[in-house]
Formats: sequence, C-alpha cells, structure tokens
Amino acid sequence: MLEINNEIPRIGEFIRSYCQTSGFANLVIGLSGGIDSALSAALAVLAVGKEHVFAYNIPYRNSHPDSVSDAALVASHLDVPLTTIELTSFTDSYFYAFAPDADRLRRGNWMARIRMNVLYDQAARHRALVVGTGNRTELLVGYCTQYGDAACAFEPVGHLYKTEVWAMAKELGLPAKVITKVPTADLWEGQSDEGELGISYPELDKILICLTERGNHELSGFDPAVVEKVKHLIKRSEFKRHLPPVLSR
Repeated sequence: MLEINNEIPRIGEFIRSYCQTSGFANLVIGLSGGIDSALSAALAVLAVGKEHVFAYNIPYRNSHPDSVSDAALVASHLDVPLTTIELTSFTDSYFYAFAPDADRLRRGNWMARIRMNVLYDQAARHRALVVGTGNRTELLVGYCTQYGDAACAFEPVGHLYKTEVWAMAKELGLPAKVITKVPTADLWEGQSDEGELGISYPELDKILICLTERGNHELSGFDPAVVEKVKHLIKRSEFKRHLPPVLSR
C-alpha cells in the first residue's frame, strides 16, 4: 500500500503539471456525493486553488436525496461553487420516445454518459479540464462506463485502491458522512457498488494487489472461486482501459 502522506503532494504536482502542459488553469468535476469524487475535488483544490475548481451535481429524479445533499456538503467543505443540473427531462424524453422497454443497465449507462456530456460542455464554458474520479480498484475490474464516468482529462486517484481512497479522505479531513456512507453509483434505487461487484472492497483490494503487484503465490488464503471471478473481471474489461485500437500501417 502507498504511503498516504507522500501521495498527497505527489498528486498535487501531477495535477498542476498536467494543467500547465495542457494549457488550462481551471478544472471541472462532477460531485456525486460519494467518496471518490469528494477526494478528487479536494485534491484538485489543493493543487490549483478553489477559485479554479467548478463542481457540478447532476441528479436524476430517483437519485437518493443524500447524493444531492452530500455533494453540497463536500462543496461547502471545500468552498467551491456547486451547480445542480437535472438530467431527468432529457433522459426520460429519450427513453419514452426511442427505448421505452430499456432495462436499468441501459438507462444507467445512458445517465453516466449524459453526465459526462454535461461536464464537458461546462468545461468548454470555463475553459477547463474535466477531472476524473475513478480509483484503481474499479478501473481494474471495469466497474465504470466507457465514455461515461471513465471519460476525463486525467485521473488523480486512478492509482489508488478504494481502501487507499478512504484513508486519504480521512487524512484530508473530508466530511465523515461521505467517508462512511455505502458506496453507490446511485443509478437506481437500492444500488450499491459492493452489491453489484459481489465482493467487499477490502477483500477485492487485497486480491488485486496480489494479482497486479505481488504475484499469485500470495493468493492461497482467498477463495479460489472469488479469485477467478476477479481475474475474469480484469480480463473482460481490458478494452475499457485502452484507447480505441487502430491498425498499424
């Protein structure tokens, strides 16, 4: 595991360097009310200053009220402006007209991608880069929507496992309510990240560390079926971690 205190300044330098080489002073970020976006926003503020960070909450009509209030709590804690943009009208109108029988996965993927469309439009307004909020755990197993929440200019916490995200959030003093809440993408009622993954984040992180950093010989203490499931998730989602392939000349 990484040394959290050493990583905070390293991430700050990474953000500043990327902004400078890209020619942008401002950053736009979606605040969902969850821990990943809260930490990413906090690191952005530390790196470039609160006057250069613009936060957006983009709820749907059945989003949990806590998602909206927790996003506001984080924005207030960081002293950054928060704008709420409802995506209900343009989501419901599309599915009513063209896909009334779409299942919740299609609707969830649509909302993830529409949210990113909103963020990129607001980035154009502020002449800003879009900050990603994905962590290493979820990126490795593909728990993200391609060109949805996986779309961004850069990922400040993309090298941190979920358990490291929690540890860094505590170190930075982010609101306890956000740190301790059940992780959820809030795409439908009752949805939770660990419920969908079928494994807890602490266990998943330990397996991923063995698979990607320490070698398979340290996997003996884990259920083989769970390990195989994690391997399958990594392999199945490989395409999400690369740019679209192009034939060589």
